Amino acid sequence: MLERKVRFYRVLGRTTTIHNTNAAGLIYAPLGRDAQIAAGLLAEAGIRAEIVPDLVDFVAKLGEDIAFVVITEETLRSADLRPISEWVERQPSWSDLPFVVLTARGAGPERNPQAARLSEILGNVSFVERPFHATTFVSVVGSALRGRRRQYEARQRIIELDEGERRLQTALEAGRLGAWELDLDTDILTTSAACRAIFGRGNADILLFDEMVGAVHPEDLTRLTLALNETRETGADLAVDYRVIWSDRTVHWIEMRAQRYRDKAGRATKIVGVSADITARLEAEQQQRQLNELLEQRVEERTRALEQAHAIVLDEVSQRERAEEQLRQSQKMEAIGQLTGGVAHDFNNLLMAVLGNLELLRKRFADDEKATRLVDGAMQGAKRGASLTQRLLAFSRRQDLKVGAVDLGQLVAGIEDMLKRSVGSTVTVITSVPEHLPPVWADANQVELALLNLAVNARDAMSEGGTIRVELKTAEVASSDNGLSPGSYVVLSVADNGSGMDKATLEKATEPFFSTKELGKGTGLGLSMIHGLALQLKGRLKLDSVVGIGTTAELWIPVSDVLPTAAATEDLVPTSRADLKQPIRILFVDDDALIAMSSTDMLLDLGHDVVEVHSGEEALQQLQDDATFDLLITDYSMPGMNGGELATAARQTISNLPILIASGYADLPPGVSLDVARLGKPYSQDQLASAIGKVMANIR
Repeated sequence: MLERKVRFYRVLGRTTTIHNTNAAGLIYAPLGRDAQIAAGLLAEAGIRAEIVPDLVDFVAKLGEDIAFVVITEETLRSADLRPISEWVERQPSWSDLPFVVLTARGAGPERNPQAARLSEILGNVSFVERPFHATTFVSVVGSALRGRRRQYEARQRIIELDEGERRLQTALEAGRLGAWELDLDTDILTTSAACRAIFGRGNADILLFDEMVGAVHPEDLTRLTLALNETRETGADLAVDYRVIWSDRTVHWIEMRAQRYRDKAGRATKIVGVSADITARLEAEQQQRQLNELLEQRVEERTRALEQAHAIVLDEVSQRERAEEQLRQSQKMEAIGQLTGGVAHDFNNLLMAVLGNLELLRKRFADDEKATRLVDGAMQGAKRGASLTQRLLAFSRRQDLKVGAVDLGQLVAGIEDMLKRSVGSTVTVITSVPEHLPPVWADANQVELALLNLAVNARDAMSEGGTIRVELKTAEVASSDNGLSPGSYVVLSVADNGSGMDKATLEKATEPFFSTKELGKGTGLGLSMIHGLALQLKGRLKLDSVVGIGTTAELWIPVSDVLPTAAATEDLVPTSRADLKQPIRILFVDDDALIAMSSTDMLLDLGHDVVEVHSGEEALQQLQDDATFDLLITDYSMPGMNGGELATAARQTISNLPILIASGYADLPPGVSLDVARLGKPYSQDQLASAIGKVMANIR
């Protein structure tokens, strides 16, 4: 029977489902099955409620998070209601917990004074006479729940108002603002403690409106009175500064801001405002004005002195401005260089993996003509990328230079025919090379490339033809000037009579990827590469240009008095792949998994036994566990322990271990032994085999 009732009530309750809420109800009906039936109907309607077994537990669970109470009238009739009544009395002002009282048939509040008296005790009571219809019961509880939700909304608004008031009070205190309110009907002034302090009163003192006005300085009283009256009569915002005199006769400046407020009927009722003591601020402003006047006076005196010495010092100002501009440009280019070098190094690593894998694929599919053609195309593109990274490394001064004593006269003579072929028949190339030029410290191949780039740039600036003059001369620098150290230099200049560049273009000319050529007709790396080369050679690239007249580029290179000694990065013994007859055991180290994989595959294809690790720490552990390696090949730039640090530590474990460092940068790490060889990235399988052959041949 009970199950049939519950099912019947659930069917009826489906059309009256109420959305769930975080707050739940309490059901206290310990006699019979009322509690189970009520809970079942409410659950079907989506309303959460908890059944409590006894009165003690019921009273203990009463709280602000209870949404409603369902209770039977006969239970309350025999119970001590004082705990419930006391709780009801203690409710916050926003709370009025709804009670749904289930009465017996014929025992409703209209015919049962005892039941009606519950309204006096419980307050917010709704009666449901049993037996009740499921829809009626759920509807009554739903109404109670909606009312409770409105109470929760009121509580939230109260909390928000309290929080807003606290924030306002905090803001006022932080800003040292005193709040006040003037009742327009009674002229009663209400002030905060901070406001009273502004007028020289203590926390416990009372400040009347007449007293506040009476403290105003006589010279400012009329102005304040007029401002207050205008706000009172017209509603205009009050904004006035005035002086007050404290009881100790000290004078203080007050800043007052206020607005007029109306009630719901539109009647002006009060003026609410804030005041601040601005004495210290005004004194500081006065001191600042006096200081400014003094500074202006001194500036005028200094200006007159400068005007009198004009002929002696503007030149100095110009020099300083030029030096500052050169310093800013140098710092800018240094920052760009560091960024460019890092990008080029990472790109080099990617090309290393691409070229290595393509080379192995070409060998694997040597008999497949189509596959070979596709691989060759990919390799050409990768090699062009490698060339691009070399230009970026040149700009960032990290390219690998083969420096030595170079005769620039012979170099220009040897490349003259190539220059003429490169610039075409519409351009005339004139060279001027004096005899007995001193040798310079440079990389001949890179200087030739720089000269060719300068000539091509000059040709492009002369669309209708013209003349390119290539000249060599010596120059002396007595003191540090524009980045050049004192000493002797040979200057290679390339001048044209083309379109020239304006000042803004000239300032950007050596920046990477900057080009005045059409899209697709230049990389924008030519001048930046030459700029980087010059700095790497401890020289300088100077550009001078005039629009409509032409451009002159000068490459300053230091003179070499002594031939250089053999460097650590030079090949130790000339050899070839054929010199290495037997396979060797190699420990290969690179933190980049792609490079490690492709390089290991190339070494395995050469027939060597290879152990691959990805950090200096792993490599040292491998050497400690197994000392049978014939060669260590390691990357230089690795996190934690770089290749130089690994080489030093490896030699402490195996003193005679041959080491080959692979790097895309020009310089070896400081402190690396002279017998450590180096291989530039990206490298091919033949270059890798050749480097291994040279290292192993040197130790035999």
